[in-house]
Amino acid sequence: MILGPEVAVPLGAFVTAITIAIGVPLARAYSRRMDAQSKNPEIPSEVAARLERMEQAIDSVALEVERISEGQRFTTKLLSEGRSASDPRQSAPTGTPARDRTT
Repeated sequence: MILGPEVAVPLGAFVTAITIAIGVPLARAYSRRMDAQSKNPEIPSEVAARLERMEQAIDSVALEVERISEGQRFTTKLLSEGRSASDPRQSAPTGTPARDRTT
């Protein structure tokens, strides 16, 4: 059965309208899905595990650096107190009269 132009043209237009009505929302949904996936890429599990180990290592290094800096502050404080105690030109502690100082 061969269709004549008086039937083929309206049938073609009808099929085109249906294809567009169904295809455009599907194409939009697919493009939105691809866009959402590109914004939130999935990280492979081995990379996530490696990042977790790196984070723990960085935390432990930060803790050790903090301990070292506290030790350095303490040592600096002791050294400055030792210098002030051995230097007789330093002023007397507060509350001690100047005549009671031994030099």
